[in-house]
Amino acid sequence: MMAHCPFDFFTDGKKHNICLVGGGGKTTVMYELAAAWAACGRRVLVLTSTHILCPADGSFAGDVPAVQNLWQQGRYAVIGTPEFATLTIATGKLTLPPQSVYEALKLQADVILCEADGSRYHPCKVPAEYEPVILPDSDIVLAVAGMDALGNSLQQACQRPQLAAELLCCSAEKIIDAQMLASLLLSEQGTRKSVVVRAYYIVLNKCDLLKAAQQEEMLRLLVGAGMDEHRIWLRERGE
Repeated sequence: MMAHCPFDFFTDGKKHNICLVGGGGKTTVMYELAAAWAACGRRVLVLTSTHILCPADGSFAGDVPAVQNLWQQGRYAVIGTPEFATLTIATGKLTLPPQSVYEALKLQADVILCEADGSRYHPCKVPAEYEPVILPDSDIVLAVAGMDALGNSLQQACQRPQLAAELLCCSAEKIIDAQMLASLLLSEQGTRKSVVVRAYYIVLNKCDLLKAAQQEEMLRLLVGAGMDEHRIWLRERGE
């Protein structure tokens, strides 16, 4: 479990529906938040609007009673529809749960966490036209970017590098620096796409890979462009 979550929404006691987008550690952050909230006695529902691996720790619940049973145990519950490559062979992944199940459970949950984007393990990305798949009733978008993107080219570290190159007006072979990453995180054609009036937060993942001066530069660029410093989490691995 993580050491802490610095964001105000974690301790405000309100009901939240949070969609995670971007690259570089969304699933890890999502499950850490879920476990931490569950440990605080909150009823936590986890799902995806795209695809996630079905968890092997017993947190997957196939129906409403199974979810309620996990909540009674003080655990978070993961819901979804098992994906099949053929009629008989499962991929081991979950997709969006049946709407009726989601509608029933969202009224009971204190916190909903949804992985609403995929990056195929790239630390950053630019979404395609149909991405991200943000839940209509979500109130918070949590963007994640891996700091291991810095020093690598868009081609190497960014999902959909050509879209990123077009957005940044450069070559896909351009080496990613702090300014480029900040631009991707703040652009409404980048990670901030479809946020609209929702609250927007950023997790800079793997900050232990950066020197203090590099962390300060990332903060300066984001805050200088209008981000609230209290909505930026400099997260290190293992937190």
